[in-house]
Amino acid sequence: MKAQLKRRGFLASAAGVGAGLALTGCGDFKPRPARLANAKAQLPTYIPYRGVPTTMPATKEGVSAGYRHFPHEVVKAFPDGPPAKGPAITIMNLIFNPVPPPVGKNTMWQALNKYIGCDLNFTITPVPDYPQKFAVTLAGGDLPDAMLMLPPDQNSAATPDMLDTLFEDLTPHLSGDNIRDYPYLANIPTDSWRPCVRNGGIYALPMPRPVSSGPTYVRLDLLRKKDLDPNPRTWRDFLKLCKDVTEPKAHQYALGNPATTWDLLMQMQGAPNWWREENGRFTHYYETEECRQALAAGLQMKKAGVMHPDAFSTKDKFKDWFGNGHIVMHPDAPAAWNDLYTVYGPVAEGLDIGWMLPPNWDESTSGGQWQGRANYATLIIKKAPKARIKQILRAMNALATPFGTDGYLLRKYGVHGPDHALKGTDPMLTPKGTAEVTLPTMFTTDAPFTLYYPQKPEIVPTQYAFQKAAVERLIPNPAEALYSATDSKMSKLFGIRFESLRLGIMGGRNPLRDWDEAVRGWRREAGDKMRAEYELAWENRY
Repeated sequence: MKAQLKRRGFLASAAGVGAGLALTGCGDFKPRPARLANAKAQLPTYIPYRGVPTTMPATKEGVSAGYRHFPHEVVKAFPDGPPAKGPAITIMNLIFNPVPPPVGKNTMWQALNKYIGCDLNFTITPVPDYPQKFAVTLAGGDLPDAMLMLPPDQNSAATPDMLDTLFEDLTPHLSGDNIRDYPYLANIPTDSWRPCVRNGGIYALPMPRPVSSGPTYVRLDLLRKKDLDPNPRTWRDFLKLCKDVTEPKAHQYALGNPATTWDLLMQMQGAPNWWREENGRFTHYYETEECRQALAAGLQMKKAGVMHPDAFSTKDKFKDWFGNGHIVMHPDAPAAWNDLYTVYGPVAEGLDIGWMLPPNWDESTSGGQWQGRANYATLIIKKAPKARIKQILRAMNALATPFGTDGYLLRKYGVHGPDHALKGTDPMLTPKGTAEVTLPTMFTTDAPFTLYYPQKPEIVPTQYAFQKAAVERLIPNPAEALYSATDSKMSKLFGIRFESLRLGIMGGRNPLRDWDEAVRGWRREAGDKMRAEYELAWENRY
C-alpha cells in the first residue's frame, strides 16, 4: 500500500496538475532537489559510422554529412537477420503530417515490422495535443513500452521524479563502451545524449537534430534581378538590403515573420541563446540590453515598411510568402530547405534558395548563430526485465540505421515499387509512398541528420557550406541539458506573455518601457528562481 501511495502521490504532482486531473488524497510526494535531478552520468562513447564514404563528411564540430546520391550498393545493416525478434513493442509519439495508413494497409509499416523482427504498434497523436496525452497517459498508469518525451519547457509532466518512478535507467546498457552493443545508437553525436541524462543516469534515447540550426533562407533569384548583395556585413547594411529589395507595388517585402526576425536581430548582436552562462552565473535573454535593441530595431523595420503588411496579424503564411516571392528572406529550420524546393519549386520559376548567417551588429559587435537543440525530443522506456529492455534497444538501434543502409532507405522511402521508384540510384517517392512514410519513426529515434535531396542533388554542397560556416559561430544554450522545475512549470505561460508583448512593441502597439516592467514581473514570479536552479544544476553537472 505504501508503494502504491507513493506512486499515486507522484502521479498527482507530476501528471495530474498538468492534465487537469483530480488525483487527490496523496500528499507524500516531494520533488527531488535540482542537485540530484541534474547529477552527471557517463555518456555513451561516440562511434561514428563510416560505412558510406562521402566528400562531405560529418564533423565533430556538428556539421552533418552530405550526399549527392544514394549509394549504388545499399549496405545491409543487419546481415544476420532481424535484430529484435520478440513480442510487439508499443510506442506513443506524435506527428506533424497527416496520420499514415494503418499497418494493414501500409506496405512500408509491414516491411519495417518484418525488418526489425517484431510488430511496432504506434499510438500517434497530433503535435498540439501531445502534452495533454502524455500527462493523461502517465496518470492512467497503463504505459506503452516507449513514449516520446518533449523537453521540460514544453511539457511540465516530464519531471526527473517521473523518470525515476516509472521509466528505465538505461545507463548499464548505454554508458561508455556499453553502447557498442547498439552501433547505430553509438553513431548519434554526444551533444544529443546530454539532455538524456537525469538523476545521475541515462533515462532516454535521442531524436537527433543538427546543432547548426537553420539559416535565413534567401531568394537569390529575386535579389539577382535587382543586382543586390545577399551578404550584408552589419545591421545597417542589412536594413539597407531590406529597403532595396522591398517593392510594395509588386507585393514584395524583405521579411514576414516578426518572431524569427527578432531572433535574427538578437543573433546579430551575439545575444544569449535563451540563457548565457559566465563563470557559473546565468542571464536570460529577456533581461539583456541586446533584447531591447532587437525590439527597437524590429520597430524600425516595421516603420520602414520592409515587413509584409500582414506580418503582425497572421500566422503560418510565411513559407507561402517566401515560396511565392512576397518575401525575400525567411529564417527557418534546417529541414525547410528541402521542403521549400519540394512545395514551391514546381510553381516558382527559377527558384534559387541561398542562405545568410546573421550579420554583425556593427564594427565592434560580432554576430553569431544560435545553436539548435541537439534533439527534437527524447524517447523513454518503461521499466521492464533486462531481456525486454535489450529487445527494445535492439529495435531502436534498427530505427537509427544511417544513410546508405537498407534500414534508412526503408524508413525514409519505403518499399521499392509501391513506395518509391529509382532515378539512377536515388529513390523517388510515389503517391502511395508519400502517404506511408509519414509513419513517425523519426519521433522514436533516428540516425543523425543527413544532407540529401534526390530531387535536386546540386543543392547539397550549398547546404553543407552553410553548416560549415554556421558551426564556427555557434552560441549554445547552457541550460539545454539541465532541468529547472520552475522553468518547466512557468516557461510556457511567460513565453505566451512575452511573445504577445514582443509583437506589440515591434508592431508599434506597445512602448518599449512595457518590456522592462514585464521583465521585472518575470524575475519576481519565476526568473530569479529559474536562475538559481540552473546555477545549482550547472555547478553540479559541470
